[in-house]
Amino acid sequence: MKSLFKSLYRKRRKNESLIKYLMWIIHLWLGLLSSSIVFVMCLTGCLYAFRNQIIDLYNRDKVYISAGSQVSQTPDRIQAVLFKSGKELTSLLMPDRKNRSYVVSYREDQLDKSSYYNQYTGEILGQADTGANRFFEVVLDIHRNLMMGNIGRQIVGASVLMFCVLLISGLILWLPKKLKFLKQGLTVKFKAKFQRVNYDLHNTLGFYTFLVLFFMAVTGLYVTYPWVKNALIVSLGGSSINHIAEEKSGDDPFGGLLEDMLQKQKEKKNLKNTASVSIDRILELSNKQLPYSAVTSIELPNKENPRYVVTKTNTRNLLGMMLPDQITFDKTGVFKTRELFSDKPLNKQFTALAKPLHTGEIMGLPSIILYFLISLVGCSLPVTGFLIWWHRFRKIK
Repeated sequence: MKSLFKSLYRKRRKNESLIKYLMWIIHLWLGLLSSSIVFVMCLTGCLYAFRNQIIDLYNRDKVYISAGSQVSQTPDRIQAVLFKSGKELTSLLMPDRKNRSYVVSYREDQLDKSSYYNQYTGEILGQADTGANRFFEVVLDIHRNLMMGNIGRQIVGASVLMFCVLLISGLILWLPKKLKFLKQGLTVKFKAKFQRVNYDLHNTLGFYTFLVLFFMAVTGLYVTYPWVKNALIVSLGGSSINHIAEEKSGDDPFGGLLEDMLQKQKEKKNLKNTASVSIDRILELSNKQLPYSAVTSIELPNKENPRYVVTKTNTRNLLGMMLPDQITFDKTGVFKTRELFSDKPLNKQFTALAKPLHTGEIMGLPSIILYFLISLVGCSLPVTGFLIWWHRFRKIK
């Protein structure tokens, strides 16, 4: 017991700053407390990173099709084909690659369904196989709350908070006293003994991945703790979610929301018996407003929303990030609203992208691979850190 206590504490060294000494204590204690949970979080993050790619591969006979020299059907034609078989089209997802099938959502026998659709042959390829989905649902449940509900969620949240402190304290501990020692902190001496290699891996890999791991942790806390969400929104120029309801100014966001709701109610009443304009026409109008090729989804008017909603994923930016632009039309094709991602304030941009920023989906496969590798490093940090402490414990014992 005495040796265990000694392994968790040491006297302040000569010429060691008080800050670095305190950071060492904090880093050790919080690391031992949260290491197992952090390891699980990073491991499940690695597994979840390629979710969409694995699901597509699992359903490859439905997702990937041969285009050949055939011309794809128009949305109106697709709607007509589905209608003949007793299916009412509700939305359509059109990828930007010719070798991928469309995804059609429809209502049949009072049930909402979704299937892959070959836009060249008019064949309904079937619904997605849910086998892979079930696996990733379990992985996500472990990642969010260790499959323990709200208690697990709080444990995960506390551990991720500790991880943020560990990253900051680790960076402070890594900082070299003099510039000549910088190279030592940026390289791993693989020819040295195991303990030295392990120590270098912990320090060096931790430094190289600090920013992304910290960002991943903070965006994870964003969906766990309201106070973190509130702090991020306010820091990015938004209004506090605790006081937004008290705002009564003319530019109150709720005022705009209420006005939009009233307009939709008016449209439902005035256009109730009016025939809807064709989907082809809506697509033509939206391409004039958003003149670029991209993954496009079209939602048809329904009982809740009387408008056509067209969303295009804009990747025309420096980093190729997938940013959503949205435009709406009423049943007759009259333009109603346009929301460009680039026009949104910073806080709303972050809110819209919080999930893809956390998972790495924001730039597609390149960023997913990057997040996967960094999550692997995140898995290794609790292991290498524990081995450093274990060597110290055995040495004292």
